[in-house]
Amino acid sequence: MSEHEHYFTATPASPEERRTLTVDLAGRRVTITSAGGIFSPDRVDVGTAVLLAEVPDPPLTGSLLDLGCGWGPVALTLGMLSPAADVYAVDVNERALQLARDNAASLGLNRIQVCRPDEVPADVRFAQIWSNPPIRVGKAVLHDLLRTWLPRLEPGGTAYLVVAKNLGSDSLQRWIATDLGMPCERYVTSRGFRVLTVTG
Repeated sequence: MSEHEHYFTATPASPEERRTLTVDLAGRRVTITSAGGIFSPDRVDVGTAVLLAEVPDPPLTGSLLDLGCGWGPVALTLGMLSPAADVYAVDVNERALQLARDNAASLGLNRIQVCRPDEVPADVRFAQIWSNPPIRVGKAVLHDLLRTWLPRLEPGGTAYLVVAKNLGSDSLQRWIATDLGMPCERYVTSRGFRVLTVTG
């Protein structure tokens, strides 16, 4: 990835250079496809690993959201744990979206819908949202992102957000509670990350 290109670039200019990885998701060892120009192309990053290890299993049915899906570790986990649920995997990076589609298809997870944010039907409400949000996009973009998606929780639904402690997890917790008016608690702290819960 070039110095000025980020994983939240819609159309990465760097060569795709697809590669296969073997990773552990939802208690299974699976082979997935990744590529350059996306977030954490060579592994399940530490924050996502904390999220997947610490949060309880998702509901078996309903609509679930992976916000900022990358190549798909969260969405694939949701799809394997809750095969009867409708999983939406959302990203702005076209390369990541195609990889997530291909990975879902290779694992036979046909209820994962991988799409750009504007392609999610406006009337869908989510029983749960799991996200390793793109903190490095800056506060304004991050706040717009969360302001758009967190209010789409069903009443009583829960969002689990993993944020590095040194990248503002505590100030983000306060902002969600104060500016969005949504209950936000620390769920767990592990490996330098906090998992926050937000209640719809």
